[in-house]
Amino acid sequence: MFQECVGVNVFMMQQSSLERPRKTGMRVALMTGGGDCPGLNAVIRAVVRTVENSEGTCVGILEGWRGLVEEITIPLTAHDTDEIIGRGGTILGSSRTNPYRNPDHVERVIQSFKTLELDALIAIGGDDTLSVAARLWEEHQLAVVGVPKTIDNDLSCTDFTFGFDTAVNIVTEAVDRLRTTAESHRRIVVVETMGRHAGWIACFSGIATAADYILIPEIPIDVDHMCEVLEKRRSQGKLYGLVIVSEGAKLPDAEVITQSAAIDDFGHVKLGGIGEIIADVVEKRLGYETRSVTLRHLQRGGPPSAYDRVLGTRMGIHAARLVLDEHFGTMVALRGNQVTHSPIVEAVAELKTLDLSYYFEAKEFFR
Repeated sequence: MFQECVGVNVFMMQQSSLERPRKTGMRVALMTGGGDCPGLNAVIRAVVRTVENSEGTCVGILEGWRGLVEEITIPLTAHDTDEIIGRGGTILGSSRTNPYRNPDHVERVIQSFKTLELDALIAIGGDDTLSVAARLWEEHQLAVVGVPKTIDNDLSCTDFTFGFDTAVNIVTEAVDRLRTTAESHRRIVVVETMGRHAGWIACFSGIATAADYILIPEIPIDVDHMCEVLEKRRSQGKLYGLVIVSEGAKLPDAEVITQSAAIDDFGHVKLGGIGEIIADVVEKRLGYETRSVTLRHLQRGGPPSAYDRVLGTRMGIHAARLVLDEHFGTMVALRGNQVTHSPIVEAVAELKTLDLSYYFEAKEFFR
C-alpha cells in the first residue's frame, strides 16, 4: 500500500475556496519535464483555460527546466490550446535537465522567474521534475505547484497518475496481438514493460491479458516456480505461454539489468534487457521456443486514453485553482474519485511501489 500523505481535507479546501475570492490577473508559467506522457496536453489546456477564466495569462516554458535556465518561452492562450486534448506528447517539449547539477543554473531559474514577471509556475512532471520544484519551494520560496505525471504510477500521495492508464492499454493491445502469433507457433512470449522500480504497468497489464506469469521489481524472480507454472499449463493443453516482466525485475541476489552504464542528470541508468534473459532461461529450462518483446517507448507514445484525458483535465483545473488560491509548495493528487493536494515535498520523498494486494490477486492465476 502506498504511503499516506498529509494533505488538505477535500471538504475544507472546497469550503475555503468558496469563502474567499480567487486572485485574478495572474501571470502563470507552465512546464513539462522528464519523459513524455499521454495526457500532458490535456493538463496544459485545462490550466490555460482556468487561468484565463480568472483574467490571467499563461506562458509556456519550453523543454522543461532548460527553458527556465535559458528563458525559452512561448505564449499560451485558450484559443491556441483548445484542441490539443487528444494529442500525445507535449506541445511544450521536454528534457531531463536538472538545474541543481550546476548552482549557476538554479540562480538563472530564479532570475528568469523574475525577468518573465511570473506570479507562479506549474511544474508538470515525475519525481525528478517535482523534486527540483520541491527544492525551489523549500530553499527559495519559489511559487510552484506540481502536477504528477508518469506512466509508471510511482509517485506518492496520489492513487494514480495520468498516463498510466494509456500505457496499460497499449501493453494490453500489444499482448493481445502477440497472443495469436504465440499460439500459432506454440511459443512462449516474454513481454518486457516499462515501470522502472515499480511494477504497476506489468501487474495491471498482466491481469488484463491473462498472462501466465507476472514478474515485478517488488518480488525477486522465482525462476523455478515460473517454469513450473508454464510447464503445468502446457501439460493441461495450453500450447503457448505469456510472461509479463517489468524492466526493473531482478533475479535473486542480482542487480537490475541496464542497457548501458550511462546515467542522466538525475543519476538514473537506462533499464532494460531482463526480458531477453528470462526468455533465454525459459527456453533452456523447458525446451520450448521462446521469444522476447520489449515495448519500450511505444508505451508512452500516441494519444491518451479517455480516462487520462479526463484525469489530466481535472488535475490541470485543480492545479490552476491552487495557484489562484496561492496554495504554493503543493502537488495535485487523486484520492479515490476526488482531486485534492498534498505538500510537494511529501510527494517526492518516497517511491510508490506496487500495492502488492494487486499482485497477490493476480497470483490466483499462476499457481
